[in-house]
Amino acid sequence: MLATPGALPDGPEWVYEVRWDGLRLLAEVAEGRLRLVGAGDRDLTSAFPELHGLPALAHDVVLDGAVVLLADGVPDATALRRRLYAPPPPAAVRARPVTYMVFDVLRLYGVPLLDRPWHERRATLERLDLAGHPAVALSPVYPDGPALLAATAQRGMEGVVAKARESGYRPGRTSPDWVAASHRRRRMCLVGGWRPAVDGAVVDALLLGVPDGRGGLRYAGAVDTGHVEDAVQRVLAKRLAVDGARRRPFSGVLPRAEVTGTLWCAPRTVVEVDHLGVAADGRLRRPLFRAVRDDVAPDAVADE
Repeated sequence: MLATPGALPDGPEWVYEVRWDGLRLLAEVAEGRLRLVGAGDRDLTSAFPELHGLPALAHDVVLDGAVVLLADGVPDATALRRRLYAPPPPAAVRARPVTYMVFDVLRLYGVPLLDRPWHERRATLERLDLAGHPAVALSPVYPDGPALLAATAQRGMEGVVAKARESGYRPGRTSPDWVAASHRRRRMCLVGGWRPAVDGAVVDALLLGVPDGRGGLRYAGAVDTGHVEDAVQRVLAKRLAVDGARRRPFSGVLPRAEVTGTLWCAPRTVVEVDHLGVAADGRLRRPLFRAVRDDVAPDAVADE
């Protein structure tokens, strides 16, 4: 079930949860075997070995939630997406484990719960022994939506989801019974450099820039693109090869960690990204890649 974007509704018939900036997953245990399913029915079981103990929770259950990789209590979406490229080595899992923030239960011991109201499903979920699994947490519920929205904005988080207490669960459908309010903003940027993946098969990240008003290009941070679909990867690879340059187009000093392995290009490719605001150093906070914008001319991109 998907949330409808909009302003947060108010009233005693609503409850509020953090909108986790992670990877939405269904965790299905059937006959004691686990399957983690992402968008498009993609099997991601091997990507998250921390969750392989879920069959101990119940021999038959379907959970809905979001996998997050927390940094100081805030999800790090870019680091999480790198998990999808290949199964992580055990040392990486131990050093930085994910957390599965569970917010719904759809089936338990063979009994479908989709038509039960949200408050009944929540009570069922709370009776499960989630605390016995270190990589699993129950997504908290709050009564005050505006206060939670303000708190998530202050922490640089994604936003808030409001849920009607009496709502059923409709798989795959966008429902007005769930309403998502996001802090994300959208803007256009120019690509001034890129980093290939280790195997060179995909464009792993783009280095973004915006005009600085003095004829230069101000660095606006890097955005992860290793997860985008193949068609977009082909477009990016073709454009960046054509736009290749020997020198970096950015003014000022760039962080060494972000320069290492970077290939420079003339800033002629326009991309659209979402972000959670601009940091004091001018970088976009936690940008997410949206699209290549052929309909926007490079000279139409401006600082904000």
